[in-house]
Amino acid sequence: MGKSPQQGGASRSVTEDEPTVELEILEQTLSMEGARALRHDAHGLVAAPIPRAWILEGNPVARRKRLAGSTDRLAAAFMWDCTAGRFNWVCDRDEVAHVLEGCALIEDAAGVRQALQAGDTFLFAAGSRYQWTVPGYVRKIAFLHSPLPREMRIVRAIIECLAVPFRRKPPGGGPWGG
Repeated sequence: MGKSPQQGGASRSVTEDEPTVELEILEQTLSMEGARALRHDAHGLVAAPIPRAWILEGNPVARRKRLAGSTDRLAAAFMWDCTAGRFNWVCDRDEVAHVLEGCALIEDAAGVRQALQAGDTFLFAAGSRYQWTVPGYVRKIAFLHSPLPREMRIVRAIIECLAVPFRRKPPGGGPWGG
């Protein structure tokens, strides 16, 4: 499993003099790798257009597929891919993203840049904003979670504490023992 850039994973910080190379790469809106990925979709992804107002450069084509969801509808897993371009992204939910293929350069609102590549895992907190630069193609698995407001977390904790005496324990201690 990859490590988060915050935890010293394989991604690297980007220096100030790299945008020139980045812009040269973006002149080719669809890389050969990205075009190949769009022609051959073995994953069943469907169009998930990036809002036009968010696109800063190029013509990125994004797709996704819902893989799973929680019974309370607060969490879900998606596969997502995107071709070359530069765009803003506003995170409305917590997202743990694991890059499967390709790479992306992300920059947060404070100007901190990280290069994410295959094998890297990163946490995008709900409410954060990032600028994404995809030089060719990127594919990731995203685990999304809608955080509950503080008040609801308190109510949930109270209900869980009150329910403890009424819970039946399965024979053998459950699927993980204990």
